[in-house]
Amino acid sequence: MYIGAHVSTAGGVERAPENARAIGANAFALFLKNQRRWFDKPYPPERVRRFKENLKRLGFSPEYILPHAGYLINLCSPDGEKAKKSFLALKDEVERAHLLGLKYINFHPGAHLNRYSEGEALKIIAERVNEIIDQTEGVVLVLETTAGQGSNLGYRFEHLAEIIERVEDKSRIGVCIDTCHIFAAGYDISTEGGYIKTFEQFEEIVGFEYLKGVHLNDSKTPLGSRKDRHAPLGEGYIGLTPFRLMVNDDRFRSVPLILETPEPERWREEIELLRGFQKANKGEVFEDKGFKPPFGV
Repeated sequence: MYIGAHVSTAGGVERAPENARAIGANAFALFLKNQRRWFDKPYPPERVRRFKENLKRLGFSPEYILPHAGYLINLCSPDGEKAKKSFLALKDEVERAHLLGLKYINFHPGAHLNRYSEGEALKIIAERVNEIIDQTEGVVLVLETTAGQGSNLGYRFEHLAEIIERVEDKSRIGVCIDTCHIFAAGYDISTEGGYIKTFEQFEEIVGFEYLKGVHLNDSKTPLGSRKDRHAPLGEGYIGLTPFRLMVNDDRFRSVPLILETPEPERWREEIELLRGFQKANKGEVFEDKGFKPPFGV
């Protein structure tokens, strides 16, 4: 399994592979620019060269790196200026990923702000994804599931499937599942039965061929809360059950599993926890590091 976390790029994007290796990761996510700005300066050629060198030196493959686009992007914004900026900003993120030799850019689908129906908004998102694909090359645009806060789209698998259906080049579109988000949206993965049912639905509605990554997070809020509040693994309403199952599920073997839990100083321990679940499944001795789900899961 390829397991990591969303690591810092403080000091330059080329530091991300080093930061990932420091926590024992063999996959990682990162921001390609300041996530709270529309645009940023182009990368100096030296920075690009060093990023690629560090990837190779530390043994990271682009297939297991999941860059995250900025938070301002809303492809279906009803505000004309923000819609244009969102389009250009996401296009820039795609171009940055391509320059760094990466395969993916992960982004939130968007929010209609109660100015459109969900169907109209999904159509707009797909149209703009098609335009970006036409104007760029190589990089897969990865739609992230959301918790459904406010008017955010992507909280149902059907939303993702509809966008994918409208994208002309299916090789350039994919999906990232966030465990906290889908739980908050009403998909109960906290039990083995719920896990099985949820991913049966995902396979039927979207298809695992489109899965390009997973964000691993527990949830501070209950099932169906529609609130995006991440918790450390095993310390929220989800518990450890789905994470134990996922790292032993071959359907997730070829995608990066990325921690976005709120305490970076614990990422190494959480990665060891997940690796321990794999060892336990193989009959090896697993030392319990003290992760205890608080809700009896």
